[in-house]
Amino acid sequence: MDEGVDFQRWDELIPDALGLIFKNLSLFEVLTVVPRVCKSWGRAVRGPYCWQEIDIEEWSRNSKPEIVDRMVRLLIARSGGSLKKLCVSGLSSDQTILFIANHAKSLRTLRLPRSEINDSIMEMAAGMLSTITCLDLSYCINIGAEALEALGKHCKFLTSLRRIMHPLEVINKLSQDDEALAIAATMPRLKHLEIAYLLVSTESVIEILKNCKQLELLDLRGCWNVYLDEKFVKKFTKLKVIGPLVVDCYDMNGWENCSDYSASSGYLAWDFVAGDIDDDYAEMLGDLWEDEHPLEDIEMWFYDDVNAIDAGYDWPQSP
Repeated sequence: MDEGVDFQRWDELIPDALGLIFKNLSLFEVLTVVPRVCKSWGRAVRGPYCWQEIDIEEWSRNSKPEIVDRMVRLLIARSGGSLKKLCVSGLSSDQTILFIANHAKSLRTLRLPRSEINDSIMEMAAGMLSTITCLDLSYCINIGAEALEALGKHCKFLTSLRRIMHPLEVINKLSQDDEALAIAATMPRLKHLEIAYLLVSTESVIEILKNCKQLELLDLRGCWNVYLDEKFVKKFTKLKVIGPLVVDCYDMNGWENCSDYSASSGYLAWDFVAGDIDDDYAEMLGDLWEDEHPLEDIEMWFYDDVNAIDAGYDWPQSP
């Protein structure tokens, strides 16, 4: 190696370069390990450079709702308005939803599965989420057509929507055709739509196909009342339709194609971390659940991925 070559010290890298590097580390390491290495690294993780993408979805599934809400607020505050992606599960506070909308004006991807969001809050927040292109409202049982309509009207650049439901959560509903019709009426730019287990009819799905002409993927697994004519679907040459039939991963030995959402998580060990960290983080990390998930929290994870093996419509594309 040439002895005359000068190499920049790690602690002398500019903050945004450090932020790009730290994005490859786990949330646990960024919050508790990196700040102790040196002052420059500590400044980097306290600035917005590491928080343009915040993905705490897995961690939040194993945490108390009030702890999740506090963590979201702290991390978004650190992003300094530069947040592009937020993935978190089980938000319980209406005020946190409004906080996200008010402080994430550059947001592109928003995943809020299993959150206690209602129509009125989403209608209030929709106008401040106009930059979103990808949205996930799966398993959010308290929202319906009103929220989807408001989001569609305000989020003009929306190209991907996930609205997957659990079969047991919709068992008492007569229909969710109003949600499908709201999607059809207000989201013409959609390219990727997942509405697995939504209680929709053939007619409302046809409305989606007629109005969302840029669709490339439509996930209808578990939509048992939908019967699409093969000749009709083949008219949409760029479209892939999955479902409505579902093939169980157990039966097909398709584990590699199924979502891996294990209840175990490395984050559960955070409360054993030694050393000084911010008081807010220390309190949150120490309050994590240590108990295993109760039986009623078990969900049908095997069908939460459009890459899962499918036995439904998947016809060859026209030449």
